[in-house]
Parts: sequence; structure tokens; C-alpha cells
Amino acid sequence: MKANTSIAARILRVNHGGEHGAISIYSAQILAARLRAPDLLPFLREALAHERSHRVRFRSLMPARAAKPCRMMWIWGVGGGLLGLLTGLLGREAILACTEAVEGTVHRHLNDQIRWAAGRDEGLRAVIQDIRIEELAHLGYAVDQRTRPGFGWLDRLVSGATEALIWISTRGDSVRLARELARSPAA
Repeated sequence: MKANTSIAARILRVNHGGEHGAISIYSAQILAARLRAPDLLPFLREALAHERSHRVRFRSLMPARAAKPCRMMWIWGVGGGLLGLLTGLLGREAILACTEAVEGTVHRHLNDQIRWAAGRDEGLRAVIQDIRIEELAHLGYAVDQRTRPGFGWLDRLVSGATEALIWISTRGDSVRLARELARSPAA
């Protein structure tokens, strides 16, 4: 099997790249939050540890599924670092808005991936389900801790950029998979 051609391989490639981006986001936010939002440091450090673990878990599944890391890892890393630094410098609400936007977008894709993997690749499904639990905790924390509305522009920017990177990294498979699942009966 040619590397990165199966849906499972593409799922792993984009998830591994996404975790790399998340690591960059949280790392940069930690730097800025020391000055702008020190109360968020425990959450950011815990989320960073989760993302590092997720990246390792996705990477470990790659060889058995003929998957290789995304060629766009550098974009995930640089983009995540810039996003993390920008939102960190904007302060507490921007950090939380960024987490909410990223995790909300990722959650939709993880749900699609779990539905696709059910009955096809139970090992992949189980790992994605485990990781989704921690990602949902990040989303829940961000939503619960927001104290005022705002940053709608940031939500749109972050959600759009995340969707674009997912689309590019999967060569459009993310959209095709969502459409296929929408047409099929609920699993």
C-alpha cells in the first residue's frame, strides 16, 4: 500500500499535524500568559501535556497503517506558534476564545473520524475516542471560564484556519468523509 493513501492514514496524518499545531499554540500561550493571564497557566500546562501525549499516540499508530507525518508539519507548528503568541498577548479572553474555536472545530472532525473508524479500524477508533475526552475537557474549560462575550472575529479566523489546514492536510478527505457520513444512517 502506498503511504498516506488510505483514509486511516490521512486521519492519522492530519491528527498528528493538528496535535503538533496545538503544542505550538499552548507553548506560545504559556509564554505570554505569564504576563497576561497567569491564572490560566495550570490549565495551559495540563493541556500542553495532553497534546504532547496525543501526538505520540497518533504517531505510534502510523506505521501499521502506512501513514507518514504530514508534509505541512512546519505550517501547523509556525501557524500554531503565531496564533498562540497573538492570543496570549491579547490576554485571558483571547486565550480561551482560541481554545474554544480550535477544540470546537477539532471535535467535529473527531466525531466524523470515530464514526468512520467504527467497524473498520477499532484500534484507531479507540485512540480517537480516548483523545476526544481530553479535547472535550479543554473545550469545556474554555467555555466555562470565559467571563465576557467577544472575539467573534477570532473565533471565525481560528475556526476557518483550522478547517483549511485540515482540508489541505487530508487533501479534501475531511469534507468527503463528512458528506459520506451525513448521507449514511447514524452509526
